[in-house]
Amino acid sequence: MKKEQQDLTMGNVSIKLIKFAIPLLAANLIQAFYSIADMLVVGRIVGAVGLAAISNASMICFIINSICIGITMGGTVVVAQYKGAHDEQGQKETVSTLFTVSFIMSIILTITGLLVYKPVFELLNVPAEAMQDACDYMMIICAGTFFVFGYNAVCSIMKGFGDSRSPFIFIAVAAVINIILDLILVGPLGLGTKGAAYATIFSEGMSLIISVIYLRYNSFMFDFKLKSFGIKADKLVAILKVGMPTAVQMVIVNVSYLMITGMLNNFGVSVAAASGIGLKVTTLVGMPCWAIGQAVTAMVGQNMGAHNFQRVQHTTKIGLRFNLMITLAVVLLVLIFAEAIIMLFNPSSPDVIREGVLYLRICCSLNSLVYVAMYTFDSFAIGVGAANIAMCNALLDAVVVRLFMSWLFAFSLDYGFKGIYVGQAISPILPAIVGAIFFYGGKWKQKGLV
Repeated sequence: MKKEQQDLTMGNVSIKLIKFAIPLLAANLIQAFYSIADMLVVGRIVGAVGLAAISNASMICFIINSICIGITMGGTVVVAQYKGAHDEQGQKETVSTLFTVSFIMSIILTITGLLVYKPVFELLNVPAEAMQDACDYMMIICAGTFFVFGYNAVCSIMKGFGDSRSPFIFIAVAAVINIILDLILVGPLGLGTKGAAYATIFSEGMSLIISVIYLRYNSFMFDFKLKSFGIKADKLVAILKVGMPTAVQMVIVNVSYLMITGMLNNFGVSVAAASGIGLKVTTLVGMPCWAIGQAVTAMVGQNMGAHNFQRVQHTTKIGLRFNLMITLAVVLLVLIFAEAIIMLFNPSSPDVIREGVLYLRICCSLNSLVYVAMYTFDSFAIGVGAANIAMCNALLDAVVVRLFMSWLFAFSLDYGFKGIYVGQAISPILPAIVGAIFFYGGKWKQKGLV
């Protein structure tokens, strides 16, 4: 396993960052692609009703995944800092603690998700014709929460060690399985949206199984036997110090999108379907930024453990520069081919195509570059152990700007769903400013977890 790990405290920063980020980007793109595959298959076979159902169900899925990714991100940062400090015992205890906590949290979230998804859909005014499909999809997805937690726990540990290649292998196999099952279950077997949900959880389960087998046969420090699980209090505190604010940050953002979806549902199935497609596309556009951000977090974490503050600063600046350049290029492509992109999902509905193109014109434009700055500075803050900064930025982004301004423009000023699009577009401005102030202020040098 050692050969896959990287020491991110040495060598050329740009080369290390890109080398680490490329497998993460590939993994993110594949994961996003098989999520989009659900919508492509359902959109073409089930139609706008199926798209609206998955769009609404995906919002709750994002919240569950946010808690999972947030908690396990704490493991990434703590492991990275222990690796930078060359403390192998600390690394082992962190791995054991994270896997145990992940198991417990997966059970709690499974039960909670099954209890709340239907009342949430009712609060969101999910279109009546899409309600049953949304409930069917969500019930199946909730049952697979354990697989999501397990896979993300393994991948977060690997990233902390400087290994971004293994997560790519795990998700690539799962993606192939998911797409094949989508094509079989949704169409020929006639399961509709339920088929897409079954394909998703089965592929996630396979991803977890493959990751455990891979690690056991590559001399990983944790052997996945019952006696190896356990919780060390100091490691739990360190993980939660990063993981809880990160989870809260991601939940806040996704709850805001859930509420935005509820606002958009008031304008009918076509708008709900179009905005769901638009969100999927903007998510895809964000993949390079997220990959580089994850690389920044891991690299900053290792260098904080080594107390190499100059390299921490250099890593963040290089990451921001890469993010701006790559995202600009992707955004230009989306704006040029906006109509063709929307037609991939639903070529037969002029209303969905028109509203989807408008969504991309407003929400996937220059505002994406501001989002890039926000996300890069948040990734840096999490890496140094100041996840509370990212959490505060999430409140600014999601509540102070996105929700308030969307409601103001859409309903008070009577701009309709177009006002909601504008509210989303301007949401990252304040958080980007706060993140820049924290980075250039220098107080983060007093942070650290180990």
